[in-house]
Amino acid sequence: MKQTILILGLLIFNIVSSIAQTFDRQDSLRGSITPERAWWDLKHYKLMVSVDPDSRSIQGSNTITYRVLQPESVMQIDLQAPMKIDSVIHDKKLLTFTSEGSAHYIQFPKEQSKDGEEQLTIHFSGAPRVARRPPWDGGFTWQKDANGKPFVANANQGIGASVWWPNKDHPYDEPDRGVQLSITVPKDLVAVGNGRLVGTNESTNGTTWHWNVSNPINNYGVNINIGDYVHFGETYKGLKGDLDMDYWVLRDNEAKAKKQFQQTAGMMEAFEHWFGPYPFYEDSFKLVEVPYLGMEHQSSVTYGNNYGNGYLGNDLSGTGWGLKFDFIIIHEAGHEWFANNITNQDVADMWLHEGFTAYSENLYLDYHFGKEAAADYVIGTRRMIQNDRPIIGTYHVSHEGSSDMYYKGANILHTLRQLLEDDQKWRSILVGLNKDFYHQTVSSAMVEKYISKAAGIDLTEFWGQYLRTTMIPLVEYKIEGNRLSFRYEDVIKGFDMPVIAVINGKEEWIFPTSEWKSRTFSETIQSMEIKRDFYVNSEKLE
Repeated sequence: MKQTILILGLLIFNIVSSIAQTFDRQDSLRGSITPERAWWDLKHYKLMVSVDPDSRSIQGSNTITYRVLQPESVMQIDLQAPMKIDSVIHDKKLLTFTSEGSAHYIQFPKEQSKDGEEQLTIHFSGAPRVARRPPWDGGFTWQKDANGKPFVANANQGIGASVWWPNKDHPYDEPDRGVQLSITVPKDLVAVGNGRLVGTNESTNGTTWHWNVSNPINNYGVNINIGDYVHFGETYKGLKGDLDMDYWVLRDNEAKAKKQFQQTAGMMEAFEHWFGPYPFYEDSFKLVEVPYLGMEHQSSVTYGNNYGNGYLGNDLSGTGWGLKFDFIIIHEAGHEWFANNITNQDVADMWLHEGFTAYSENLYLDYHFGKEAAADYVIGTRRMIQNDRPIIGTYHVSHEGSSDMYYKGANILHTLRQLLEDDQKWRSILVGLNKDFYHQTVSSAMVEKYISKAAGIDLTEFWGQYLRTTMIPLVEYKIEGNRLSFRYEDVIKGFDMPVIAVINGKEEWIFPTSEWKSRTFSETIQSMEIKRDFYVNSEKLE
């Protein structure tokens, strides 16, 4: 019981409530595509940041390159207090702005010309919010390592990147040409960012580490990590050629990291098999040690799992299979395909990130340990499902669905695999998603439609039942000799998912609906159960 309570506590990844939630104007300004966001298309960020660990403050600038879609003169930029905008410069002129909470409205002297490409630079400074429970309740984490040196990182998936730097803080628009990230830190420290290291330079202010991301990147994936790091790496022979895999860890942990990170190549092999090529060969792959559990920062996956298998040493499934891999390496790297390659347009659809990536844990086991091990694991994680709220949240107000998006999402996908009865087709769908939605932002509806079409199955009610309600389908059944009667309860109208019944040890497909149906077998029914791979409940009626 004690271990179960511990794991339940660990697995509540997002702090959510089952009670009704109200939303205010700040939620709408953050979560909707406002007119002041809609008229411009983000092309590139040039982000320069100087970090002072002693004062726990930062200052810098962000030069935003954008294309004008419609002539307008007011732009929304987001930055959360206590960070502040010091100045805004466009065409060498200082612009004025007004603020409404975290939304700042920059006023251009005239309408921007349609189809033109423009730049403006925002200077900012302040002491960013200290993370309370990173990465979920995020901000900056300021710690010291065992030798007393600063150990600093940001993580801001839920709270948003605007907690520390000014940007277009909505997931629908990503910089098409990536991010140039320069981080200045004290001379005895190393600063690691996303993408590839392109150089360093020293000044009286410290050392500046220059990183470059050439691919589109979601705002919350931009990160800076500062510490007394050492570096090692390897070259992985992948589906698109040589992939640089780099590791940045605290000096005292190098030996442990070299042992634990041997799992990384096996992760990449499994995920390229199931999902297709790693999406960011141009920007490399890296693991970076941080002073919190870890997060899926694009091409810069952060790691803090104490160099051990499981989730902080625990098996989330209770089956033993969760101790066969390092949860943070596998789960957070899985996000490179689902979250970083394929990104939700609205955080209400974050199950696309977390459900598919929780499922990737299952597929890693499938690849290396077999199908039964994978099934044991994903079915074991059902004990974490609360069914407190639907896993799709409320649109346009920056509101995620239930934390069930993780392992309910994984079990939805595991159930869907059973319906296809064709693992090659299922694999082709997962690879196809990453190919056809390559470097795109998408909605749940788009993914639902894609899978339905590729599977050749009308999954409308399937998605509606599992994503938009908290009801778990209940198969009620009665046995009379060799006759089996069955129906669904706790389902939406039209839900008719077939399931496999194991009758006298033999698998048989049955096709329940909300109305009673019957099927007669050649022998008296001695035993009957629904195959465990289907995420349904069952009850025998006398």
